[in-house]
Order: sequence, then structure tokens, then C-alpha cells
Amino acid sequence: MSTTTSLPSTPHAVPKNVRWVLLGVMLAMLLSMLDNMVVSTAMPTIVGDLGGLDHISWVVTAYTLVTAVTTPVWGKFGDLFGRKPMYLASIAVFIVGSALCGASQSMGQLIAFRVVQGIGAGGIGAGAFALIGALVPPRERGRYQGMTASVMAIGTIGGPLLGGFVTGHFDWRWAFYVNLPLGLVALVWLWLRLHVPARRIEARIDWAGIALLTFAITAVVLAATWAGDTYAWGSWQILSLAAATVIGLAAFVLVEKRAAEPLLPLTVFTNHRNYPLSMVMILAAGVVMFGAGLYLPLFQQTVQGASATNSGLLMLPMMIPVVIVATLAGKVMSATGRYKVFPVVGTLFLTAGLGLLATMSTTTSSLLTSVYMVLVGIGLGFTLQMAGTIAQNSVPLRDMGAAMSSVNLFRTLGGSLGVAVFGSLFTRAVQSAPSTGPKAAHLTAVTNGTGHIFALGAIVCALAFAAALLVIEVPLKKAGPPAPVVAENASAGAAH
Repeated sequence: MSTTTSLPSTPHAVPKNVRWVLLGVMLAMLLSMLDNMVVSTAMPTIVGDLGGLDHISWVVTAYTLVTAVTTPVWGKFGDLFGRKPMYLASIAVFIVGSALCGASQSMGQLIAFRVVQGIGAGGIGAGAFALIGALVPPRERGRYQGMTASVMAIGTIGGPLLGGFVTGHFDWRWAFYVNLPLGLVALVWLWLRLHVPARRIEARIDWAGIALLTFAITAVVLAATWAGDTYAWGSWQILSLAAATVIGLAAFVLVEKRAAEPLLPLTVFTNHRNYPLSMVMILAAGVVMFGAGLYLPLFQQTVQGASATNSGLLMLPMMIPVVIVATLAGKVMSATGRYKVFPVVGTLFLTAGLGLLATMSTTTSSLLTSVYMVLVGIGLGFTLQMAGTIAQNSVPLRDMGAAMSSVNLFRTLGGSLGVAVFGSLFTRAVQSAPSTGPKAAHLTAVTNGTGHIFALGAIVCALAFAAALLVIEVPLKKAGPPAPVVAENASAGAAH
């Protein structure tokens, strides 16, 4: 890969109302993030109403899988046909999916409508990052990327809290219906306030690339979901899915090299080494967010005796630092144009925090656990935000949608793969304890399982720390005159 020190970016002026515009973008993004986790605490009530206990995992899997599969497609369509219409369309699809989910009369219907919801969520996640890149010049992006990091943290950790509150005080259907008024506000808000350069109308859609990437992503997500749970890691089913993933990705690369308008231009990975390095950091952050969001509450409830509601509140020591640190880091980057120090420090905090969480025992206090969680929150605040900013600043504006869809894709895949591996480690540790033994033995097994999870997470974050050290820092450009739309369209047309 090239180690050139020039970042392909297009300086342009920040719109006067950009904060108000991004408010609508962030609201839509928050809805999609919340619905990734909101059903976790509502599922017992949903199963009691609809039945279908044997299909319960698909309520989450269907949403996550379709979100991952459609993310790069939405991103590329935004590049081709316009980011505003594609983002508004994704919000509309998400609203329709939410209404259908709330009206479900069977578990099969709920799973099918979660697919619709996931299609919309894929576009919301892909479009948010691309819109920031299109509206804000490189030097200013860190300031607004803090908003996305905060939304991710609030959505991931606040989802279970919202699901529990709505289900306990109203009805599980309102976990989905609450999206309707908020989604409509975001839709109308952006329709009135969002203005981005128009895109060309004629485009060659890379149908082969879409099919192959969908095939590969589906295989890897299903393998990650089923391995160690439905099927053993060495079973023919999991090995077949792993082989299908490799074959699908290899075929995808070959097709993309020849495509006139590739779904995911491979040049974004090869033009500047900062882009693939940022993907490593985002993958690690996804592992931490989903893994910690799932297994920390489990440890707090099982070993430390917290209630379901209190275990959600006890996640605040990790969530609050994300919001504060991401905001401060963005302001510093905008003022100085420097950013490398943040992912370096962030991944170091992540490694240390997870390493300390791995040392917890059955006698570890909630206060000490909270201290360790603060370290993880600081690390996520630095890493999530700056990794996305580094990725944005490493690609030309023309490919922003396709490139930024990878940010959401890698974060989702990191979460899926991380939760799958973590689940296998945890299950193995818990099953090692005798089922009829004393309660202390079970608590020890749970503690050992979570210890293994966080130790592996620390190793993943150590690799991300190495990636952060390799990032080439280039002074970021401040706002300048608006980039001419004609130039971008002309270069796009040349591809034909």
C-alpha cells in the first residue's frame, strides 16, 4: 500500500446551519442504533405474547444481518444518485419497518418486518458518515464526529434501558412505535434543511458486486451467529460458511477490479494506508461496544447482584466518558488539525481497561468495576470518533458514501464476530461448572467466562493500538470555498 502523505479531500465551506442539519441526521442514526439493542430486554415479553421461543435469536440476527448486507449498497447508491434522497429513503423504510414490527401478530411476522427495519438502518448508518464528509471540511469533521460517537454509545447502551422501560410501563410494541414520531420528525427536518450537491442521474449499478458482497457478508454473519451455539465451531455447517465467505470475498475482489462503477472501490483501501488502518480500529471498537454492552450487565446481575434495571444504569460509567471525551477530542482536532494522538491514546485506554476487567473476581466491587469501565469509555470516545474521521479524510468526496459505508459495516461485523466468539468462550466456561454444584461454583464460572472475554478483547485492542501507531498524520485543511459540483460530476462521468 502506498504511504503517500497527501489526503484526497475537497475543502469546502461549512454551511451556516450545519449543526441543525446534523441534528436530524443524528436523530435518525440514534433510532437505528437503539433498535439494534432495544429488543434484548423486551424479548421475554415478546415471546410471552407471540410465542416462537425457538426462533428468538432471529429477531436480532435478521436485523443485524440485513443492516450489514445493505450498508455498502446504500452507501454506493448515495454516491451515484444523491445522498439526500437516499438518506430520506432509508429513514422512510425504517419508519415503515418499525410500524410493521409493532403490529406483528406472530414471531414469523416480527422477524420478517425486522428485515424491513434493517434495510432502512443500513442506509441510515451509511449515510450519516457520508453526509458529514460532504457537509464539513476535513479540519472541522472531528467536531461533528463527536456527535456520532456519542450517538453510538447512547444507542448501544441505552437500547436495553429503553426496551426495559417501555416494556415495563407500556407495551413491548411501543419499543417500535416510539420510532414513528421521532422518525417522521427527522424525515421532515432533513427534507427541509438538508442541502448537498446534486449527483449525476445516469449510473452503472454493480449488480454482481452487490450479489457477491451480500453473499459473503451473509455467510460470515451467520457463521458468527451460529458458531459455538447452534453448531460447533468445527462442524461442517460452520466450516462451509467460512469457505463460502472466503470464496465470496475472493470473487468480489475480482469483480470489483473490472467493474466500471464498483460497489466498493478497492482504491479506497490502497490509495492511502490510513484507511485500512482505521478499519482495524473500527472493527476493534465494534468488538468492545457490543461485547461490553452484552456481558458487563450479565456479570453485574449474576455476580454482583444488580437488578436488570440497575445493571443498565451501571453502564453509565462507560457511556458518559464516551460522550465527553469524543466532544473534547473533536474540538481539539478542529483547533489544531492534529488527530493521531487520540486513537493512539484511545486504543491504549481500551487495552488497559479491558485488561483490568479481565482481572475481576467474585469479590470485585461495583465501584472498582465502574472505574475500569470509565477507562473503556475514555478509550471508545477517542477511538470511535477519530477512526471515522481518519477514514473520511483518506478518500475523495466522490467515493465518500461507499467508503463510509465500510465504517458502519466493519463496526457491525466487529460486533457480530466479537459477540459470537465471546459467547463461545462464556458458554464453555459456564458449562465447566457442575449443574448441581454450589452457587459459588456457578458464580466463579461466570466470572471466569467474562474474564476470558475481556482478555481476548484486550488482545484485539492491542492490535488496534499497533494500527493507530502506523497512522500517518497529515495536517487537515480548514474550510475553503465551496467545491464546484461540476468538477465532481465531470470526474464521475469520466468513469463511463
